[in-house]
Parts: sequence; C-alpha cells; structure tokens
Amino acid sequence: MHLDVRDLRNFYYRTQLGRVAQRAIRDQLGVFWPEARAQTVAGFGFAAPLLRPYLEQARRVVALMPGPQGVMPWPAGEANLSVLCEETRWPLATGAVDKLIVLHGLETSERPSDVLEECARVLGPGGHALFIVPNRSGLWARRDRTPFGYGRPYSLFQLEAQLRRHGFTPERHLAALYSPPSERRFWVRTAPMWEKTGRSVTSVFAGGVLMVEVSKQVHMPTGTPVSSLVRTPLQVLDPVRGTEPVRGRVSNAPSG
Repeated sequence: MHLDVRDLRNFYYRTQLGRVAQRAIRDQLGVFWPEARAQTVAGFGFAAPLLRPYLEQARRVVALMPGPQGVMPWPAGEANLSVLCEETRWPLATGAVDKLIVLHGLETSERPSDVLEECARVLGPGGHALFIVPNRSGLWARRDRTPFGYGRPYSLFQLEAQLRRHGFTPERHLAALYSPPSERRFWVRTAPMWEKTGRSVTSVFAGGVLMVEVSKQVHMPTGTPVSSLVRTPLQVLDPVRGTEPVRGRVSNAPSG
C-alpha cells in the first residue's frame, strides 16, 4: 500500500537521513538526465524531491501523486505543480511526456502492471522513464523507518523483466544509497564518502535503491505497403491529366 504523503514529506524534508537519501538519489539522477530543456518532465508517486532541478529549464513539470497516498502543494512558495490522481488514470495526454520519474509509485502499488501500462501510455516517442525502487539485497529495504522499507523490493533481474513485459527496453542502470540507513551522526556525516565509494565500485547489490532507465519499444508496422501493389496509375484519372480516353464502338448486329 502507498505511504501517507505526510510521512514522505517529513522524511525527505525534515530529517537528516531523508536529506541524505534525497541528495544521493538526485546526484545519480543527474548522471542519467543532466538537463531537460524544452521537455515535459513528470514524476509519479513521490518524485517531487527529484524534480526541482528541472523547474527552470523544462517546458512543463508535473508531480503526479496517487490518491491512496495523498497530495501536498509543490514546490513550496511557488505556483502549484502537484496533482492528485488515480494511480492508473493520469490527467496527461497520451504520448505527452518526454521524461518520467517513478519514485515510491511502483513498489507500493497493489496494481503495478496497470501502473506500468499508464507509464507506457503517457511516454512519448523517444521518451525515457526512470524507475527507482528499493533494492531487495540492500540494507534500506530491511528497515521500515524509511520509505524504502515498505512495499515490494526488487532485484535488478526482477525489475528489468517486469519492465520488458510492459513494452519497455532497459537502457542503463545504477544504484544509490550505499551508506547505512542510520541517523547516527557518524553515518550521516560520512554518507557522501560512502556514496562516492559505492559509485566507484558500481555494485548494484550494495546500494539501497535500484535506478533503471528505460525507453518505450516502438514496433514498426508490418505487412506489404499498399503503394507497392499499385503498379500503374488508375486510368480514371487520365482525362484529368489530358490523356485521351480509350474509345470503342459497340455493335448490335447479330453474329453468325
């Protein structure tokens, strides 16, 4: 089930551990998508902490928050860009999104397949989506004092297999949250060092979250083009082109 938006807000914006998580994931997001000029960027679940870097450059930014979770105004002090929606029916046109971020939206849903179908619907040609989920083998999925301890954790194989079944092609993957999920001062202060060390090792097994970038599969139409079957132009258009029509004479005389 989805977490309450107040718990998510309090974790990411009002705790040291939440700010550590926000910074670590956002830094890795910058590796995938350093910019989004003149593009439409959407987030589903509780992706608001990751969307702020795109506010000034994107054509449009929207934070979609599912009904069971609840919604909060975002960004603070500015015109609201957050929307409360059904988790499987988003108020976006088909193919309208260039970049989609899903955080705390897949692993906590009771209808993950329907969520993925909606992700595929709104993603436009050439668009990319980034799915961020708790790592089954990481420490963060084992502690329910953080949002990553709720819902269904994934292994990289499980996540990529599920994404392929819904028409997505995995392009790249990274991990984040290599520091322990502890609020003790030592671990909080040394978190940047652990993140740097983890990125140099590039091990998806040690990270607390998995981040998988995908593109949407676009199948080419099959069959024989109609134009290849019409080998000569229709003669009904010949008079228009100035060509004399075929003239003949009908005889009514009996044959014999």
